[in-house]
Amino acid sequence: MRISTAEVVRHEDEEVQLFGWVHSRRDHGKLVFIDLRDRTGLVQVVIGSDIKQAGDLRLEYVIKLTGKVAKRPEKLVNDKIPTGAYEIQATGLEILNVSRELPMPLDTDGREIGEDVRMKYRYLDLRRERMTNNLVNRHKIIKYIRDFLAERDFVEVETPILTKSTPEGARDYLVPSRLQKGSFYALPQSPQQYKQLLMVAGLEKYFQIARCFRDEDTRGDRQPEFTQLDLEMSFVDREEVMALNEKLLIELVTKLYSDKKIQEVPFPRIAYKDAMKNYETDRPDLRKDKDNPNLLAFCWVVDFPFFSAEGGSASGGETKWTFTHNPFSAPKSEFEADLIEKRNVKDIIASQYDVVLNGWEIGGGSIRNHKPEALRAVFDVLGYKDTSQFNHMFAALESGAPPHGGIAWGLDRLIMILQNEPNIREVIAFPKTGDGRDLMMDSPSEVDKGQLDELGLEIKKK
Repeated sequence: MRISTAEVVRHEDEEVQLFGWVHSRRDHGKLVFIDLRDRTGLVQVVIGSDIKQAGDLRLEYVIKLTGKVAKRPEKLVNDKIPTGAYEIQATGLEILNVSRELPMPLDTDGREIGEDVRMKYRYLDLRRERMTNNLVNRHKIIKYIRDFLAERDFVEVETPILTKSTPEGARDYLVPSRLQKGSFYALPQSPQQYKQLLMVAGLEKYFQIARCFRDEDTRGDRQPEFTQLDLEMSFVDREEVMALNEKLLIELVTKLYSDKKIQEVPFPRIAYKDAMKNYETDRPDLRKDKDNPNLLAFCWVVDFPFFSAEGGSASGGETKWTFTHNPFSAPKSEFEADLIEKRNVKDIIASQYDVVLNGWEIGGGSIRNHKPEALRAVFDVLGYKDTSQFNHMFAALESGAPPHGGIAWGLDRLIMILQNEPNIREVIAFPKTGDGRDLMMDSPSEVDKGQLDELGLEIKKK
């Protein structure tokens, strides 16, 4: 009967079969002791001299093992691992694959090893217990989110990865078209427009675990490609969207991270101007004890200014404005007339809300402009002379668009905090370096000239 190492504790005195890697090896002459590792943990195995190939075992060899589960003598119990009171007395061994000498040790948490080595050999780095746990818990978080929203009649919809380049705050990754030479797709910075279009389509409740792409300089909390929980609802106001998300976050932490404590429920709310005045940031860390890694201080930051003045002025000496979040937000209702008439621009407050955790923005959203005249006014304020790239949005909003709003969580960032990790690379299976490279796959890389010719592209040499 095949079992995992974690299941050993339930099979005392039984003959079992295990598969895994040789995590450590100790040769005591007539007996060889190994720690066998699989995804669920470690167990000690005792191999006698009658077992062929016992002397051939080396670290990270992949093996099939049969043996009897036995209690270890009390004085030899290893209380550092869950299976430490048991061992496997081997009756059979098969080496399934050998391993060369590895470029880094795998019996530590890896923090002492240079990131360039860890990322080049990421498939080895992920064998560490810490890294495996990060991925397993990431899976549990995403599953919990999916189940929570499905129970509330949300529909998960996948939106396109090949889309259109539009100004949304960061550089797009561009993908050349072979069939329409000289034209380009863009990878989505977020599914913002698609989720609004799904509301126009009448779906009412949408979510997606969405892959997003931004060509910007990376930091500890940013990657060229990252994952969002994307969510949109029709016929709601700000309070309903915030209440749903607060409930989801509280339940997620309570069910999956019982060792953590949420500092204050309901989450405090702070107006943007008060956050800047009192904390000098719109991502305040409200923890009363910042030395406690299991203390979670959530808060909402609300009432953001819709527009901010850019450096310099537009032609004619007029102020040049940019949006503070995205151009699709609606103003708070009391500022709608000001937006339509493009007056008192600096005082217009957006229906934007951010959820902040321990000094990190983990989510942001808003109620959207569902009226085409309001969206046109936004682009007028921003000084966009040509809005043809948004014709599909105007056409949709002119087709009976319902009031709607939503939010996007930075899932990598949230998981990083919950796992007590210093950056999001630790909770992403195959991340990029700070300069956007994949050291393992050696990308980005040059491509064959024939591929460029097919696309009608030519590389300009410096």
